[in-house]
Amino acid sequence: MEAVTFGVLGTVVAARDGEALDLRGPRHRALLARLIAARRRVVPVARLVDDLWDVPPARAVGTVRTFVGDLRRALEPGRPPRAPARLLITDGPGYALRAAPGAVDAWRFEEAVAHADRLPPAQAPARLGAALEEWRGPAYADFGDEAWARGERARLTELRLRAVERRAELLLGLGRAADAVPDLDAHLAEHPWREEAWRLLALALYRTGRQADALAVLRRARTLLAGELGIDPGPRLRELEAAVLAQDPALDPPAEPVDAAARLWSRATEAYDRAVATGARARLESTVGLLRDLAVTGGGGLEAAREHRTAVVAAAEETGDARLAARVIGAYDVPALWTRADDPEAARRIVTAAERTLAALPDDPSAAPARCRLLATVALESRGVRSPRGPEAAAEAERIARRLDDPALLAFALNGTFLQSCTRAGLAPRRDAIGAELVALAARHGLDSHEVLGHLIRVQARAALGDLTAADAHADAVDRLAARYERPLVGVFTTWYRALRQAAGGAPYDRAEAAYRAAAARLDGAGMPGLERGLLPLALLGLRLAHGRPADVDPRVDWGPYRPWAEPFALLDEGRDTEARSALRALSEPPPDLFHEALCCAEAALALALGDRAAQDRAYRRLLPAAGELAGAGSGLLTFGPVDDWLAALGRARGTTGTPPDPGR
Repeated sequence: MEAVTFGVLGTVVAARDGEALDLRGPRHRALLARLIAARRRVVPVARLVDDLWDVPPARAVGTVRTFVGDLRRALEPGRPPRAPARLLITDGPGYALRAAPGAVDAWRFEEAVAHADRLPPAQAPARLGAALEEWRGPAYADFGDEAWARGERARLTELRLRAVERRAELLLGLGRAADAVPDLDAHLAEHPWREEAWRLLALALYRTGRQADALAVLRRARTLLAGELGIDPGPRLRELEAAVLAQDPALDPPAEPVDAAARLWSRATEAYDRAVATGARARLESTVGLLRDLAVTGGGGLEAAREHRTAVVAAAEETGDARLAARVIGAYDVPALWTRADDPEAARRIVTAAERTLAALPDDPSAAPARCRLLATVALESRGVRSPRGPEAAAEAERIARRLDDPALLAFALNGTFLQSCTRAGLAPRRDAIGAELVALAARHGLDSHEVLGHLIRVQARAALGDLTAADAHADAVDRLAARYERPLVGVFTTWYRALRQAAGGAPYDRAEAAYRAAAARLDGAGMPGLERGLLPLALLGLRLAHGRPADVDPRVDWGPYRPWAEPFALLDEGRDTEARSALRALSEPPPDLFHEALCCAEAALALALGDRAAQDRAYRRLLPAAGELAGAGSGLLTFGPVDDWLAALGRARGTTGTPPDPGR
């Protein structure tokens, strides 16, 4: 299904795959905005009439229905006649916009701000900065005078102002006072009554050696507050003024960070700045090496490396030198275990740059290593995307690497092959073979990071195949390697594996649930949103279903990319079987990632609960290649129980044990 997104942080807009949609007239936009403000809840038609008109026309209810029809055609132009709408739905007495949590800029902004609060201080400013970039103008800008919009506008605006000030506070704590000054200046120009912003600006100026400017700011704040509002500055402003006058040592900047990730990040930033400023091509290549080293430190290092990698690639492309661009793009051979990108948009940009560079490279033997690295990059960054290009690029990269007999190239290419090995269920044996080759290759040639990767792949594959004893051995081996090579992210995966081990090994429900929740806590600050979003609720859903318990899906939880498989359960719980059946039938095939079998089982559970024969047939066909495996355990993170149990249940419901016919043939 095409991605439809909505924007309310500015004028109200909608787009499909980045192309703006024609929303017709102002009341069409007002209706859409009103439904977005309801945050997926139903708004009765009578309320919509009152909100859209001061004096409703005679046929206002019919007009609202016309507007809804127009919007549905704009939002879902390919929907067959009489097929139920999936986005703008009818529910009881009114309508609701069931947009995905990440489809509305305001919802993304709120989630990003909340996520920043959970991050370590070194990572949070970048997250808040990205969140603030969502804003194009005042919230619901074209409906500022509407009573229904006022509360939501005020709430979002206050959240934005606090985010600006929180980011500045974090920058000051990190010793980056100069970075905080410009944003605080602009912030106060628009919102001069924010005492906390005045305090932060004065402190930032003081810490950059501008004591006189800091005092001037504090006195300007005093004059403004007294002259315009008739009040004195609060105690924090008064205390800061006294401390500045006394040159209190407590106001001095914090000590420089000394952890390895911070040192690497500082070096990477300086190297990039010098490379861009001077056009030094060698420095662009060395910067990528530093970013690669930074990424394996985990947490803030991984997030910072991901954030700045695209800028280095863009700078390399700007030189017009295809070979240089190929070296810069292909040098980032950080091993990747998870089959869903942490930043899909950045991954798409990297793939686009790699494809452009592939086309520009000369077709001669000397370019083969660069071509191999670019193809492996395409395979890695296309993970989780259902397209023939990813597997094709992985296969070609592997062929080139084997022909060149280069161990480092082959390890990089095999990583791409692994990430493209989830196109259907039942491919755990193939992944196990890849992991075994990586372990042997890396051990022979001192490729530490890829040795770690190989063991982790084998943890996943042996778990999928039900060989938990072998999976345990690989988990223990990889923990030892992680301690030796200082790879902190490894512990996240092995902790999750051991939670899966309890769930698969017959531990009591409560103990398995506690293990999953403890594992989820390890993800906080790990810098892997592509892994984290929706993982815990999906793991708990699998645990409940495997134990024969009700699904008990809470739609308020952040299900991330797994929401389409969760929402039908919530509809069932509410007795809305018709809508649940429509949602089940509209499900696309699960993406080609390590949760493919798990999501097939979720679909099977829905099909069984609803007695939907077509969906049962579909789930049976998809799961059959994984017969004998533990469903979902190929992720190394969770399980929905034995695949054979699901096949048996589907077979009983269908009244047959045979494979259903494939309607596509």
